[in-house]
Amino acid sequence: MINRERMLAEFFELVKIKCSTRAEREVADLLKTRLTALGLEVTEDNVGEKIGGNCGNVFAYLKGSIPTAPVLMLSAHLDCVEPCAGIEPVLKDGIITSAGDTILGSDDKSGVEAIMEALRVVREQQLPHGDIQVVFTVAEEGGLNGSKNMDPAWLKADLGYALDSSGEPGKIIVAAPGQNKISVVIHGKSAHAGLAPEEGVNAIVVAGKALAELKDGRIDEETTANVGNIKGGGATNIVPDRVEITCEARSRNLAKLETQTEHMVTTFERVAAANGARAEVKVTKAYDPYVLSPDAPVVTLARKAAESIGLEPKLTGTGGGSDANFFNSYGVPTAVLGTGMNKVHTTDEFIKEEHLYKTAELVVALIQTAAQMNK
Repeated sequence: MINRERMLAEFFELVKIKCSTRAEREVADLLKTRLTALGLEVTEDNVGEKIGGNCGNVFAYLKGSIPTAPVLMLSAHLDCVEPCAGIEPVLKDGIITSAGDTILGSDDKSGVEAIMEALRVVREQQLPHGDIQVVFTVAEEGGLNGSKNMDPAWLKADLGYALDSSGEPGKIIVAAPGQNKISVVIHGKSAHAGLAPEEGVNAIVVAGKALAELKDGRIDEETTANVGNIKGGGATNIVPDRVEITCEARSRNLAKLETQTEHMVTTFERVAAANGARAEVKVTKAYDPYVLSPDAPVVTLARKAAESIGLEPKLTGTGGGSDANFFNSYGVPTAVLGTGMNKVHTTDEFIKEEHLYKTAELVVALIQTAAQMNK
């Protein structure tokens, strides 16, 4: 069913195209041309303009032959983390890696390629199917900015799948955390460190006292927190009057996310006040959590599709966010699927050749299984 030689060639072609976040134009134009050739109606939104990029999210729609079937969304993101220039993919002993000091780009070209090959199979073999919407997002890395800034009205699906996770095909992510960004500025008081240190309030010391009281790391099975950056101070002869700290809190439980966030905010404010300083704290919601019931149609469909091609479905949660967080918040129940990518965001990234092909088979199975369902 799957044309392996064609898949491998196109996957290699796609990963060789430099597609940094907010600079996905070249790969987007290539895919738009090929989607159009497959008979899909292709459009692009204006998110690129909103986020300072050179490309928007790509939407493609294929009208189905079964009007009673649910509209199925298939999604993957186009951008890669750095370094993604000059990627030379290498296949050896069934494993695909990069040849040099770059990532491979299977995050997320493995998802892109699985969708493209599945569409070709559906068209070539004239398989019955419902309506299919393809959504290739931009700027997923570093903030989910493509889906975050998307107009939800562009989404036409009843349920969807984001092909964007490590783990073997058959992995189905049914829960993911929400995240809050917490930005803190500790305002102390400057003074000469040698002549009159008692007249100053050391913002670095105050920040240290606050951090010592902060609950971070693994809070519970659903919740984490992290202090990611701290900067401040100048010369050793000046009591520093300003320190900037950036943190995050995550949880798959919204109430727990709010509790952890409040703990972090109040800790900075309380400790600062107790030491003669002031904490200026800003909380920015990055995205909301989602939890899908094991009996939800989107999960049931994925399990049946996986089983139909001999895969063992594995339902799990994750500690990371994805475009699915926003798709779910927009009213399209969306699960994230494993594509076999491994050690992503590193120069040791790899994917098994067999997993590349099996993911495409799974997408075909999703389309066929959806065709047997009713909206």
